[in-house]
Amino acid sequence: MDKNILIDSDFPSIGDSMVSPIKIKKIRFFYFFIIFVVTIVIGRLVWLQIIKGSEYRNISEGNRTRIERIKAIRGLIYDSSGRPLVKNIARFSLLIVPQDLPAEEKSRDKIFRDFLAKTETINKDVGDKLREQAESARAKIDLTSFQPIIIAKNLDYQTALRLRLITNNLPGFSIGIRAQRNYLYGPMLSHILGYVAPVSKQELLEHPEYSPIDLIGRTGLELYYEEELKGKDGQKKIEVNALGRAEKIVSQTIPVHGQDIILTIDLDLQKYVYKILKKYIKLANSHAGTIIVSNPSNGEILSMVSYPSYDNNIFIQNNDSEYKKLSQDPDKPFIFRALVGEYPPGSIIKPLLAIAGLSEGIITPQTNIFSDGGIRIGQWFFPDWKRGGHGNTDVIKALAESVNTFFYYLGGGFKDFKGLGPQKIREYLSAFGLTKKTGIDLPGEKSGFIATPEWKKNHKNEPWYIGDTYHLSIGQGDILVTPLQVACYTMALANNGTLFVPRIVKKFQDPADGAIKNKPLQIVDKDLFNAEYFKLIKKGMREAVLRGSARQLNDLSVKVAGKTGTAQLGGDKTPHAWFIGFAPYDNPKIALTILIENGGEGSAIAIPAAKEIFSFLFAKDK
Repeated sequence: MDKNILIDSDFPSIGDSMVSPIKIKKIRFFYFFIIFVVTIVIGRLVWLQIIKGSEYRNISEGNRTRIERIKAIRGLIYDSSGRPLVKNIARFSLLIVPQDLPAEEKSRDKIFRDFLAKTETINKDVGDKLREQAESARAKIDLTSFQPIIIAKNLDYQTALRLRLITNNLPGFSIGIRAQRNYLYGPMLSHILGYVAPVSKQELLEHPEYSPIDLIGRTGLELYYEEELKGKDGQKKIEVNALGRAEKIVSQTIPVHGQDIILTIDLDLQKYVYKILKKYIKLANSHAGTIIVSNPSNGEILSMVSYPSYDNNIFIQNNDSEYKKLSQDPDKPFIFRALVGEYPPGSIIKPLLAIAGLSEGIITPQTNIFSDGGIRIGQWFFPDWKRGGHGNTDVIKALAESVNTFFYYLGGGFKDFKGLGPQKIREYLSAFGLTKKTGIDLPGEKSGFIATPEWKKNHKNEPWYIGDTYHLSIGQGDILVTPLQVACYTMALANNGTLFVPRIVKKFQDPADGAIKNKPLQIVDKDLFNAEYFKLIKKGMREAVLRGSARQLNDLSVKVAGKTGTAQLGGDKTPHAWFIGFAPYDNPKIALTILIENGGEGSAIAIPAAKEIFSFLFAKDK
């Protein structure tokens, strides 16, 4: 047979081929290994694409898109005639956005080196400060944060422009713009307007709607109406390049700008009252005081000045040395005395005691009390201010001449004459708003204080004496009022018994469409007591001008009614000088409250100041 032809015997049998077989268990191991690997891969894909897919898509999107705030413009504040009291000025900040910086440390170092080198061309003082702040910011960088780090703020336009050019090709650096507040009349209005200041770290945690370069109201109207003035920021979604620079706006929400506020304050009057207050504080060799001019027909505050004052622009200018100087001033210029100051009222409280006595039937218009110079109780003598007394005195004469003896009888009684007593005195004074905050739309107001027998027992561990009631009856002893409380009850006297919540904001205006929203009038009590009693008390206050302690006002072109007060402080301290009044007498349009701390006699220092203000007001009215 041809040996090239193969026959079956030339091939090994199947049985022979299994002499060295692949073990079955190895095949199984390989099979399960493949399944395990595929399962891991599939699981990872599920984790990345489904479970964490949204998060990673957002991160990916965030690398090329950015949400940026569009700042709402802070509302302006105007006087009653629409004259601006503040304005917004563009100011610039140099910022670093950490997530726009390279992840590699060497690349970041190069960017900072380039920045530091380029700032050598800027003014030395500015450049040195920028470099120092940049190095400080570098140590705080968190590469996962889009929250900008402020390197420098309140930059002028020229410096900001140069920095924009310097940082144009440096990833992470940007120029931010914000509106800086400028207060146009400084100390004349600082207590009313207050001021804004940069948002603190704690506030950023509490209010995520603010950004690190935002300002927030700290005092005054800026604080009280922060929500209305701030507005609501918009936002835009932008595509950015590798340097973090905007390439395209994807979408945006328009900001809602802050509301403008129109005040009841008359700027011309505020300027004049500020000048008069300074003048008479100096003449009295005093250090502080306050004047409030109001409208008794609606509770509007037309002027409210507290002195000493301060320039609220120092908080915008970061003038630390000036702030330190003011904060250490013993005259405390940051205190808004009209709202926060608490003082013994002295004789300006007497009209309220007279209304209380008439309402309780303790006195009538015909009641006469003989004043022979004072009242003696045992070893204690409670004097009139006039040696020898005032003779027979009815309620009109008691107010005109400020007769202490009449009010000793009225408040505490004497012999068979029953007085009001401390509880009734407090009840009636509280009805006129004393011991309570007035509710004005300004922060920080105090509520004053009137003692009671219970308070004295608990706090001084002493009984209440008749002398305490006598002192309370003439506005002395343990009684404190704020000038604003006094202004409110002076308006109530002028308008025959309507007690208003005083207001300093008249209306709000939408800057977008000019829509006006009036601030509603608020009345605490419309008919406090019998209108006839108010008319009688007003007659007594008019008599004070015609023949009493306020007679210097009698030669004015307008009829004025008023009451002076000299609040004793004890020891050798000079008393506070008070005046309350209103005009015209027959139809009051103006109520006036004056306090000169340690000014002496009200008739000597507060009356001349009142005369100048009434002259200004009614000369202007003509």
